[in-house]
Parts: sequence; structure tokens; C-alpha cells
Amino acid sequence: MEDLFFDNAYEGYLFLGNSVEAYILALGIFIALFVVFRLLQWGILKRLESAVKRTKTDIDDTFVEVVKSLKPAFYYILAVYFALRSLVFPELLESIIDAVIIVVLAYQAVTALHILLDYTLKRRAEKEGGETKKALRSLGVFLKWGLWAVAILTVLSNLGVNVTSLVAGLGIGGIAIALAVQNILSDLFSSFAIYFDKPFEVGDFIIVGEHSGTVEKIGIKTTRLRALQGEEIVISNKELTSARIQNLKKMKERRVTFTFGVVYGTSLKAFRKIPEFVREIFAGLAPSARIDRVHFKKLSESSLDFEVVYYVPTREYLEYMNLQEKLNLKLIERFREEKIEFAYPTQTLHLTR
Repeated sequence: MEDLFFDNAYEGYLFLGNSVEAYILALGIFIALFVVFRLLQWGILKRLESAVKRTKTDIDDTFVEVVKSLKPAFYYILAVYFALRSLVFPELLESIIDAVIIVVLAYQAVTALHILLDYTLKRRAEKEGGETKKALRSLGVFLKWGLWAVAILTVLSNLGVNVTSLVAGLGIGGIAIALAVQNILSDLFSSFAIYFDKPFEVGDFIIVGEHSGTVEKIGIKTTRLRALQGEEIVISNKELTSARIQNLKKMKERRVTFTFGVVYGTSLKAFRKIPEFVREIFAGLAPSARIDRVHFKKLSESSLDFEVVYYVPTREYLEYMNLQEKLNLKLIERFREEKIEFAYPTQTLHLTR
């Protein structure tokens, strides 16, 4: 034990296998490196801050934050590490020193990545609505935990821990947990898919299978619709991402098809004028409606049927119905002027003797 601290008189005094001169040299290296590191940080910050004033983008502000996150304690530890590398220590002590610097570097790297991640999510959130902002915050938390997990595994790997066995053990436990909360996780990831893919947003009127309503809330597990009848419909996010959704709010214009029939006794002259009458009515309704076609479609049992297709440049159902009402009234008015009768289900009985 005595040999660990002091050597024989010919070599002078030694402490932990290093002479006093070696420790003085290490102290000089420590002071020099610390000053150099601080000057480098000061110089980089000065350049970045002057560049920030000349640019309109805020990405350089983020890099300033990253540089500022390097606190004096980080430089102390870094300078101490390089200073101690000039000395000779027992293997156990060197392992401890290496472990400390690995932990410090990993911590600083994760801190810098957090700043960049916050910047990225903030920029994305500025372009999105309130519900998506909540999803981005939740995603940010998951990603930050993931960064810490990777950092811890990296540190353990550098310290000689068999990370493969550890990850395998965690993987088995993770599978068991995942199976237990499979439905919850499925709905959770489905909510992220809804937030980022945006098949619909709060305020949209959607149709999902036999259900329809206005989206009131997109939650972590379920989405809530307000039906036309007034009741609330709760649908799981997993079901929504696997179903066919009709989003009526995304509709730029509404295509409408309707039919009407006239009686078989209509004169051929009046019958030929019907498409012209319909087009004249739509001309009076422009620009609220745009006619596509009018066709004599078929001969039914008790009527001669016409089919009309037109477009309404609105997604609002009430506006469409108001327009259809005007169209129906004008058709009735014009047909009465022309003495054309609308058909209704009838049967004519011919009796012979």
C-alpha cells in the first residue's frame, strides 16, 4: 500500500503514481483549456448574436440557445478530464473518470437535441390548430423520453454493460405491457395519425358508416361527434382510421341530381321544350347554381322521366336546400304556364266488350 503513494527516495515524492511536477502540469492544462473553452464559447456567441440581428429567420436563435446551454460546469469537467489524461492512475480510477465524462457528454447532447426538437415542434405548431398543438406536445414528450433512453443505453454500452441482453429483457417486458394495453396504444397512435394526416378537423361535418355529425373533439382515445338530432356520438380513433370517412366540409361544390316526370298525355311540342324551360330557370338562378345537363331519361309506368344534374358552389346544406326549393317552385310555375302536368302514380284501366 505504501508503494501506491510514495516511491523510493531516488525518484522523489509520488501521489497515486504521479509526481508533484506532473500534477502542476495537469493544473496548468486545466486552466489553459478552461480559458480556451470559455473564449471559444464567447467568440461563437458574439458571431451568432451579430448574425441573428442581420437575419429574419429564427433558426440562428436556436443555435445561440444550444451554445448557451453549455454551462461553466461543463467546461470545468471537460478541462479536468483532459488535464487528468496527462496523469497515470489505477485502472479503477480511470474507469470512473471515463464514466463521468461519458455521462456529462451524453447529458449535454440530449439537452442540445431537446432545444432543437422544441424549435421544430414549435414551428410546426404555429401552422396548426389547437388540437394538433396538443398532439405535438404529447409527441414531444415521447420523443424526449426516447432521447433519454437512447442516451442511457449509449452510456451503459460505453461502460461495458451488455446492452443487448438488457434490451432483450426490456423487449420481453415491453411486449407483455404492449399486449396488456394493446387497444389503448392502438387508439393513441390512431389519434396521432388523425392529428397529422388531418382527414378531418374540429368543426368538420363527417359521415362514418351509418353515423354523421360535426366533430367537436379529437381525444387521445376517442373522437366525439354532434349529430344533427343533437345527441353525441363517441367513436374510437382506431375505428376512424380504418373506416371510410366522408368529409363534407372539404367539399368545394355540391353535385345534385334530381328527377321529375310528366304525364304521357303531354303534347310532343311542349315535351320537346321542357329541357329549354329548365335551362332558362337555371339561367335565372345563376351564379347560385350551374347546370350540367338535362335529359329525357326513361319511360316509366306512369310518367315520362327527366333527369337534371347541376352544381351548387357551396358546402352548406341549408343553402343547397333553399336553392332546390326555389328551383321546384319555378318549375311548378313554368309548367302551369305551359299547361304541362307533373306525373303521379296512376293506372289506366281499358275495358273491352
